[in-house]
Amino acid sequence: MDMIESVQICFKKYADFEKRASKEEYWWFFLFCFIAGGVMGVYSSASGNTTIELLVQLVLLLPSLAVGVRRLHDTNRSGWNYLWAFTIIGIIAVIIWFCEEGNKTKNRFGAKPAG
Repeated sequence: MDMIESVQICFKKYADFEKRASKEEYWWFFLFCFIAGGVMGVYSSASGNTTIELLVQLVLLLPSLAVGVRRLHDTNRSGWNYLWAFTIIGIIAVIIWFCEEGNKTKNRFGAKPAG
């Protein structure tokens, strides 16, 4: 899976909090969001207009949350575990879970994702 394929999948599943997302899908989309945020930050600083940056961040918020929840499903964890990211210690656990290999077989969230 490459970045373009991952971004396409994440936008097709814009608000889909069901099923699973592979590690590659999550991390490629994370990199895309990071780059888009950086580019928009530079543009906002140069132009003095933060409206476009805010719109891009709002557009990327829901698919970012959705792919994160699907990534947790791939490791056989509930999406509610994503809430641990709002605590200091919990963010470390969530990052570790995102880095783990997903279940190779079907789990309670469905079949193994492509990628």
